Amino acid sequence: MAVKAMNFKLDENRILDIKTVASVFNMTVTDVITEALSEYVKKMKQDPFYRLTVNVENASAEETEEILNEIEGLSDDDLQISTVRRFATE
Repeated sequence: MAVKAMNFKLDENRILDIKTVASVFNMTVTDVITEALSEYVKKMKQDPFYRLTVNVENASAEETEEILNEIEGLSDDDLQISTVRRFATE
């Protein structure tokens, strides 16, 4: 897998906090951030909104609004995804 660099800004206190945690666990700052992001993204991918919209890549504003309105009206039972279907868009 290719590794690419990414720049992002954090406030100084947050940077110091991450550096402290990294040093206590004998890790690099990159490792701390990578692990934290992996866990956060994993959690986000379990969110019903993500799971219901991940395959809707090229929806118009009207289609997106319709999808969001449908999602808001779903119960917890409705949000249990049993199958996934991918539709080709052209």
